[in-house]
Amino acid sequence: MKTIYLAGGCFWGVQQFIRQIDGVLATETGYANGKTENPTYEQVKYWGTGHAETVRIDYDERVLPTRELLEYYFLAIDPTSVNKQGPDVGVQYRTGIYYVDADQKVDAEASLAALSAKLGQPLAVECCPLEQFFPAEEYHQDYLIKNPTGYCHIPRDLINKVKSKK
Repeated sequence: MKTIYLAGGCFWGVQQFIRQIDGVLATETGYANGKTENPTYEQVKYWGTGHAETVRIDYDERVLPTRELLEYYFLAIDPTSVNKQGPDVGVQYRTGIYYVDADQKVDAEASLAALSAKLGQPLAVECCPLEQFFPAEEYHQDYLIKNPTGYCHIPRDLINKVKSKK
């Protein structure tokens, strides 16, 4: 099992999208790479803590190699948008790949370079080591399972296309 952290706008949709992919073992929403310890949602949203809404992803790399996981991630984000995904705007909605080992760094950098070349423009996706991750409050965990008609910036038809397990 490996773990990687992906930020892609509102974490509700990212979690719902990613959790359905074969090889994903577990997900958890939270706040990554900010300036404070144990922030609350309100602090992240209104107090400028610098955290990104992020999803921790535990995955089986034998079933889902890191580069393939990142290909799915790129489907769910606008990789050229700075601090904005869908209607959500702010530094907490930035995109980012936060890796925890050297192999993930290599895979992330190669994937980003290939995507940038394909799009013919620079990307706004952060790619850096995970500094810290704090789980979000319980009501943010599996939000779209608990609230099937809840807000999601990722189109529902995209989420439904990727359903390969569950």
